[in-house]
Amino acid sequence: MLLSGDPVDSLAAYRDRGGLEGYAAARALGSDGVIEELAASGLRGRGGAGFPVGTKWRSVAAGGAEVGDRFVVANGAEGEPGTFKDRTVLRHNPYALIEGLLIAARTLGAERAFVALKASFEVEAGRVAEAAEEFAAAGVADGVSIELVRGPDEYLFGEEKALLEVIEGEDPLPRLFPPYIYGLFTTDPQVGWSAGSTLDDADRAGANPTLVNNIESLSTVPAVLARGADWYRSTGTSESPGTIVCTVSGDTVRHGVGEFEMGTPLGHVIEELGGGMPAGRAVKYVLSGVSNPVLRAQHLATPLSYEHMEAIGAGLGTGGFIVFDDRTDPTELASAVSRFLSVESCGQCPACKLGTQRITELLTEEASVVEAGPLAELSARLRNVTDSSRCFLPSQEQRLVGSLVPDMRDPSWRGERRDLLITKILDLDGDRFVLDQRQASKQPDWTYADG
Repeated sequence: MLLSGDPVDSLAAYRDRGGLEGYAAARALGSDGVIEELAASGLRGRGGAGFPVGTKWRSVAAGGAEVGDRFVVANGAEGEPGTFKDRTVLRHNPYALIEGLLIAARTLGAERAFVALKASFEVEAGRVAEAAEEFAAAGVADGVSIELVRGPDEYLFGEEKALLEVIEGEDPLPRLFPPYIYGLFTTDPQVGWSAGSTLDDADRAGANPTLVNNIESLSTVPAVLARGADWYRSTGTSESPGTIVCTVSGDTVRHGVGEFEMGTPLGHVIEELGGGMPAGRAVKYVLSGVSNPVLRAQHLATPLSYEHMEAIGAGLGTGGFIVFDDRTDPTELASAVSRFLSVESCGQCPACKLGTQRITELLTEEASVVEAGPLAELSARLRNVTDSSRCFLPSQEQRLVGSLVPDMRDPSWRGERRDLLITKILDLDGDRFVLDQRQASKQPDWTYADG
């Protein structure tokens, strides 16, 4: 659906494929009708949490004029290790994103919409800018201003509360309240991260609720409205309808991005995009980014859906899967994940900052971590790292590293030391992803040891 056919290179070509039919449907349905149709479709956000899109839109629409202005933000600050799907969608068809943004703005009464991309996303920024200009020139933007925001390459820029800070010209430091409660350009510009007890849901004057949806989610909205909720529910599973764009990287024969119907087994996706494993090698671990417990070989038959992944105690995440073969050592993998999260922590919350650093130290103290003393401290740190946190980074540490602790205890799971590096994808070169090797020298203050 999102990646079908050749790349779309003009608004005219987009119209020829049925583009703007969703926008016309949105006009006919009205604001309430759009929200109800999205809710009925079961479309869930593809940014990682799988939150129902209709519910999020309804939350932003609530409260009437007294809560202030409304804004719409497309989160394209993709930096989850193993994920390259939003950038692929933008390269293939940025026009669907712009149409989705305009539908959201019209539905919620927003006059300004933003597309947030990392500064390094040159190709994607060019495609978005060209598409937005074509929409404006064709007179189909209804006066909505679409603004492109280029932000830092830090991992936390993709966190929706930190993303608002960047749009307002600040560093990517997560706020306290989610955007649908306190959004952009609030009456008190500090309300997002330094709010005290005087603020609550009953006192939201000038709160400016803001819709933040990921690129894939917003790009799907036009097709859902054009073809209807029943059409969208005709594919996928009952709780996870539609399709999902997946990324496969790691120790597979090749790397790639593709779109699959929800409910497709994980092993099939790895085989289709990754070409399976090299001769003599087998799958040992699969990471769905760095936000969920590790998957193992016995999970390859699991259908890709939010409910099936939850049933095995894991998560679907952003559909980005990093595959590790049977040589992989669980302690080294945990150490690589922990180091990534430690250097990407913003440092606002001491339990997270100090906890991730100490966990990383324990995991890099050679094999001694599997002994009783260090392992007990590691487990204790994992239990406490989430205290008073403003984002989910420490929860990610707790869930993913914690899921590897049983394997650390079992000598039969040990493997080779391979200098594993957990990092973001820079680009796709043929059938292999180019990874950010500078991550190895990144420090907790977001500078680099190599300058």
